[in-house]
Amino acid sequence: MARFVRWVAVVAAGLLVAGCGGGPSGGGGDEGKTRSEEPSSPSAAAAALPSSLTSQKLDWGRCDSTSDSAAPGDEWRCATLKVPLDWSKPGGRTIGLALIRAKADGGPGKRIGSLLFNFGGPGGSGVSRMPYYATTVSALRERYDLVSWDPRGVGASEGIRCRSDKELRSAESVDATPDTAAEETAYFQDAASFGKGCQKAAGDLIAHVSTTDTARDMDLMRQVLGDRRMHYFGISYGTELGGVYAHLFPKRVGRLILDAVVDPAADSVGHAKNQARGFQRALDDYLKSTGQDPEQGSRKIAALLRKLDAEPLATSSGRRLTDTLAVTGIVLPLYSQDSWPTLTSALQAAEDGDGSELLSLADQYNERDSAGHYGTSAHSQRVISCLDDRQRPTPAQTKKLLPDFERISPVFGDFLGWDTAGWCHDWPVAGQYDTPQVSAPGSAPVLLVGNTGDPATPYEGARRMADELGKGVGVELTWKGEGHSAYGRGSDCVDSTVNAYLLEGTVPKDGKVCS
Repeated sequence: MARFVRWVAVVAAGLLVAGCGGGPSGGGGDEGKTRSEEPSSPSAAAAALPSSLTSQKLDWGRCDSTSDSAAPGDEWRCATLKVPLDWSKPGGRTIGLALIRAKADGGPGKRIGSLLFNFGGPGGSGVSRMPYYATTVSALRERYDLVSWDPRGVGASEGIRCRSDKELRSAESVDATPDTAAEETAYFQDAASFGKGCQKAAGDLIAHVSTTDTARDMDLMRQVLGDRRMHYFGISYGTELGGVYAHLFPKRVGRLILDAVVDPAADSVGHAKNQARGFQRALDDYLKSTGQDPEQGSRKIAALLRKLDAEPLATSSGRRLTDTLAVTGIVLPLYSQDSWPTLTSALQAAEDGDGSELLSLADQYNERDSAGHYGTSAHSQRVISCLDDRQRPTPAQTKKLLPDFERISPVFGDFLGWDTAGWCHDWPVAGQYDTPQVSAPGSAPVLLVGNTGDPATPYEGARRMADELGKGVGVELTWKGEGHSAYGRGSDCVDSTVNAYLLEGTVPKDGKVCS
């Protein structure tokens, strides 16, 4: 089973009001950099980068189609940026990062600079996603070049595939909530096998795909693009990446939007519990919308999953719907309120003995097409997050945690509890930290957008990110909505506030609420 969206957005997207135009988060993307703008010691290594990296000229050309998307329109251009494989050896071996860009279209004197986008994951392809998301952020293109990229280890940037399609199809039979000694052995053997496959596929790269590595890549990208400051739009996991960037380069922060904010104070077990709460909260809201009592409705769904655990359900494809695939199928529609009717239909069909609709939803989440081919974002997600996470609960420790998870969520708790031990079990490289460092003293204001109904990155993460960034840096904007993320989901209040910040430098009052 692919981890329930650790921080995925690849499906889907005390300050007074003050202008930022001439202040620390102002525009002027092509202005020169002064000595006073140099970051503190964490990023000092960037000043020593060889000119072969800092002075490289990007060769922007027509974009090719990818395995999961057609070639974008003529306004899009693609290029490759060289970055160090190992940031501790910036003069050594380099790897290529795939970039995509549509230039600002607002006319002379309007352009602020580049606006970089990361859509989450970790493991989501920005090159594939950016052209689709451009309609949502069309107002921003008036003053920004819209830029995204495939982070290291993702897609066209040395993308990692840990298993073949045949091996992935075979792994569908592995029970992600083992009930017997034999199922437990199979579960952890499968986890260890996945890690070995990643190590074989990635080679040296497996130790150099951390969030910190990618944050440093972003700053080189900023320099090569010609921007004095980093203007950035991070969604879901992209908010953690943005926080790490702000920590490393606080004096280079321009206008940063972090939407669907990850809790940076939570370790891997804490994140799993947060998601159990978030998905259960979203499921409760869904059940209320259908006139059901959330507690009773959850018990009914949990009973269905137990039934599938004992006997998988037939589907029209001839494959069987297991409890693992079913819970994955339930997760996907909770990302958007517009998909709730799809969940109603799929659950009813399963109750009636047909698992086809839930299986189709699980396949969408797992990037499995009708021919049985799988995408690779889940592979990249695992490689990146297991390099980040130092915490590795043992099977025995996880078993002690399971009652807590089940109390949090009768539907999702068991799966997310076991996941804490299985995700990085016997991983070939050590994790780097328990929680990421995101404190950013001296940074320009960072706008944090939290959605009260967000299942994958629960609303509380925005407040904790504000606390971790430090006093006067994090500015909270709350949307009382549903689904994953807030911008572009139908709230004029959210969209106008974000646009005013990015386009005019207007920082909203901390704590503003959009209903």
